[in-house]
Amino acid sequence: MLTLGQRIRRLRNRQRQTLQQIAESCGFTRSLLSKIENDKTIPPVSTLMRIAEALGVKASVLLDEGEEISCAYTGKDKLTETGFVMTDKGYGFFTFAPQYSRKIMQPFMFVAKKGDVLKHSLNHSGEEFIYMLEGEMEYRVGDITYTLREGDSLYFDAEENHELSPITEEVRYLGIFAESQGDQK
Repeated sequence: MLTLGQRIRRLRNRQRQTLQQIAESCGFTRSLLSKIENDKTIPPVSTLMRIAEALGVKASVLLDEGEEISCAYTGKDKLTETGFVMTDKGYGFFTFAPQYSRKIMQPFMFVAKKGDVLKHSLNHSGEEFIYMLEGEMEYRVGDITYTLREGDSLYFDAEENHELSPITEEVRYLGIFAESQGDQK
Protein backbone atom coordinates (compact mmCIF):
# COMPACT_ATOMS: atom_id res chain seq x y z
CA MET A 1 0.00 0.00 0.00
CA LEU A 2 1.39 3.41 -0.99
CA THR A 3 1.69 6.31 1.45
CA LEU A 4 0.04 9.66 0.75
CA GLY A 5 3.36 11.13 -0.38
CA GLN A 6 4.06 8.19 -2.68
CA ARG A 7 0.61 8.51 -4.30
CA ILE A 8 1.20 12.23 -4.95
CA ARG A 9 4.68 11.62 -6.39
CA ARG A 10 3.46 8.74 -8.60
CA LEU A 11 0.62 10.85 -10.00
CA ARG A 12 2.91 13.86 -10.56
CA ASN A 13 5.50 11.70 -12.33
CA ARG A 14 2.86 10.02 -14.51
CA GLN A 15 1.85 13.50 -15.65
CA ARG A 16 5.51 14.41 -16.25
CA GLN A 17 5.25 17.45 -14.02
CA THR A 18 8.08 18.72 -11.84
CA LEU A 19 7.99 19.48 -8.13
CA GLN A 20 8.44 23.14 -9.05
CA GLN A 21 5.49 23.18 -11.47
CA ILE A 22 3.07 21.68 -8.95
CA ALA A 23 4.39 23.78 -6.05
CA GLU A 24 4.01 27.01 -8.04
CA SER A 25 0.52 26.01 -9.13
CA CYS A 26 -0.38 25.42 -5.47
CA GLY A 27 1.24 28.62 -4.23
CA PHE A 28 3.84 27.05 -1.98
CA THR A 29 7.50 26.07 -2.11
CA ARG A 30 9.14 23.17 -3.90
CA SER A 31 10.66 22.23 -0.54
CA LEU A 32 7.23 21.83 1.07
CA LEU A 33 5.97 19.62 -1.76
CA SER A 34 9.13 17.53 -1.50
CA LYS A 35 8.56 17.06 2.24
CA ILE A 36 4.98 15.98 1.55
CA GLU A 37 6.03 13.52 -1.16
CA ASN A 38 8.72 12.08 1.12
CA ASP A 39 6.24 11.76 4.02
CA LYS A 40 8.29 14.16 6.16
CA THR A 41 5.22 16.29 6.84
CA ILE A 42 1.49 15.67 6.77
CA PRO A 43 -0.17 18.74 5.27
CA PRO A 44 -3.54 20.18 6.21
CA VAL A 45 -6.50 19.10 4.14
CA SER A 46 -6.64 22.45 2.34
CA THR A 47 -3.11 21.84 1.04
CA LEU A 48 -4.14 18.39 -0.20
CA MET A 49 -7.07 20.01 -2.01
CA ARG A 50 -4.67 22.43 -3.74
CA ILE A 51 -2.32 19.60 -4.75
CA ALA A 52 -5.25 17.63 -6.16
CA GLU A 53 -6.42 20.66 -8.11
CA ALA A 54 -2.91 21.22 -9.52
CA LEU A 55 -2.76 17.57 -10.57
CA GLY A 56 -6.22 17.79 -12.13
CA VAL A 57 -7.78 15.13 -9.92
CA LYS A 58 -10.24 14.93 -7.08
CA ALA A 59 -8.75 14.98 -3.58
CA SER A 60 -10.15 11.50 -3.04
CA VAL A 61 -7.64 10.18 -5.61
CA LEU A 62 -4.78 11.33 -3.35
CA LEU A 63 -6.37 9.66 -0.34
CA ASP A 64 -7.37 6.46 -2.15
CA GLU A 65 -5.73 3.40 -0.60
CA GLY A 66 -7.16 0.51 -2.54
CA GLU A 67 -9.29 -0.96 -5.25
CA GLU A 68 -12.46 0.49 -6.75
CA ILE A 69 -15.58 -0.18 -4.67
CA SER A 70 -19.21 0.93 -4.75
CA CYS A 71 -19.81 1.23 -0.99
CA ALA A 72 -17.50 2.15 1.88
CA TYR A 73 -18.21 1.11 5.46
CA THR A 74 -16.29 2.49 8.45
CA GLY A 75 -16.83 0.82 11.81
CA LYS A 76 -16.57 2.91 14.96
CA ASP A 77 -13.55 0.84 16.00
CA LYS A 78 -11.56 2.66 13.26
CA LEU A 79 -12.17 6.05 14.90
CA THR A 80 -9.36 5.71 17.42
CA GLU A 81 -6.57 8.21 18.04
CA THR A 82 -4.21 6.01 16.01
CA GLY A 83 -6.58 6.31 13.02
CA PHE A 84 -6.16 10.09 12.91
CA VAL A 85 -3.44 11.75 10.85
CA MET A 86 -1.86 14.65 12.71
CA THR A 87 -0.98 17.67 10.55
CA ASP A 88 1.86 20.10 11.07
CA LYS A 89 -0.79 22.78 11.81
CA GLY A 90 -1.77 21.21 15.14
CA TYR A 91 -4.95 19.32 14.32
CA GLY A 92 -5.72 15.79 13.23
CA PHE A 93 -8.13 14.30 10.73
CA PHE A 94 -9.66 10.93 9.97
CA THR A 95 -10.51 10.23 6.34
CA PHE A 96 -13.78 8.40 5.79
CA ALA A 97 -14.11 6.15 2.73
CA PRO A 98 -10.63 6.67 1.26
CA GLN A 99 -11.14 3.51 -0.79
CA TYR A 100 -14.13 5.00 -2.62
CA SER A 101 -12.40 6.90 -5.41
CA ARG A 102 -15.38 8.23 -7.41
CA LYS A 103 -16.78 10.40 -4.64
CA ILE A 104 -17.86 13.98 -5.27
CA MET A 105 -17.47 14.85 -1.60
CA GLN A 106 -14.88 13.87 0.99
CA PRO A 107 -15.98 13.44 4.61
CA PHE A 108 -13.45 13.87 7.43
CA MET A 109 -13.59 13.89 11.20
CA PHE A 110 -11.33 16.52 12.72
CA VAL A 111 -9.92 16.77 16.23
CA ALA A 112 -8.21 19.90 17.49
CA LYS A 113 -6.86 20.79 20.93
CA LYS A 114 -6.78 24.23 22.46
CA GLY A 115 -3.27 25.64 22.27
CA ASP A 116 -2.07 23.10 19.67
CA VAL A 117 -3.65 24.62 16.56
CA LEU A 118 -1.29 27.04 14.83
CA LYS A 119 -2.90 30.25 13.66
CA HIS A 120 -3.24 29.89 9.92
CA SER A 121 -5.79 30.69 7.26
CA LEU A 122 -7.07 27.99 4.91
CA ASN A 123 -8.70 28.13 1.49
CA HIS A 124 -9.24 25.74 -1.37
CA SER A 125 -11.65 25.24 -4.22
CA GLY A 126 -15.11 23.85 -3.66
CA GLU A 127 -17.52 23.99 -0.76
CA GLU A 128 -17.26 22.88 2.83
CA PHE A 129 -19.73 21.74 5.47
CA ILE A 130 -18.86 21.54 9.16
CA TYR A 131 -20.95 19.85 11.86
CA MET A 132 -19.83 20.15 15.49
CA LEU A 133 -19.77 16.88 17.40
CA GLU A 134 -18.04 17.88 20.66
CA GLY A 135 -16.61 20.99 22.25
CA GLU A 136 -16.73 24.64 21.28
CA MET A 137 -14.65 26.60 18.80
CA GLU A 138 -14.49 29.84 16.92
CA TYR A 139 -14.51 29.41 13.17
CA ARG A 140 -13.81 32.38 10.93
CA VAL A 141 -15.06 32.42 7.34
CA GLY A 142 -14.05 35.57 5.48
CA ASP A 143 -14.57 38.47 7.88
CA ILE A 144 -17.16 36.76 10.11
CA THR A 145 -16.29 34.65 13.17
CA TYR A 146 -18.80 32.07 14.35
CA THR A 147 -18.88 30.38 17.74
CA LEU A 148 -19.75 26.75 17.11
CA ARG A 149 -21.02 24.34 19.74
CA GLU A 150 -22.26 20.74 19.62
CA GLY A 151 -24.98 20.46 16.96
CA ASP A 152 -24.06 23.72 15.16
CA SER A 153 -23.03 23.71 11.51
CA LEU A 154 -21.56 25.91 8.79
CA TYR A 155 -21.77 25.57 5.01
CA PHE A 156 -19.52 27.89 3.00
CA ASP A 157 -17.53 28.58 -0.14
CA ALA A 158 -14.12 27.09 0.71
CA GLU A 159 -12.33 29.66 -1.44
CA GLU A 160 -13.08 32.13 1.37
CA ASN A 161 -10.24 32.27 3.87
CA HIS A 162 -11.22 30.26 6.93
CA GLU A 163 -9.61 29.23 10.21
CA LEU A 164 -10.47 27.56 13.47
CA SER A 165 -9.62 28.21 17.10
CA PRO A 166 -10.73 25.76 19.82
CA ILE A 167 -12.32 27.35 22.88
CA THR A 168 -12.69 24.14 24.91
CA GLU A 169 -9.72 21.83 25.55
CA GLU A 170 -10.68 19.64 22.58
CA VAL A 171 -13.11 19.87 19.69
CA ARG A 172 -14.33 17.19 17.31
CA TYR A 173 -16.24 17.98 14.17
CA LEU A 174 -17.30 16.45 10.91
CA GLY A 175 -16.06 18.27 7.82
CA ILE A 176 -17.34 17.45 4.36
CA PHE A 177 -15.49 18.89 1.38
CA ALA A 178 -17.20 18.98 -2.00
CA GLU A 179 -15.61 20.04 -5.22
CA SER A 180 -17.37 22.73 -7.21
CA GLN A 181 -19.25 21.60 -10.30
CA GLY A 182 -16.55 23.14 -12.50
CA ASP A 183 -13.81 21.30 -10.55
CA GLN A 184 -15.06 17.79 -11.23
CA LYS A 185 -12.65 15.83 -13.41
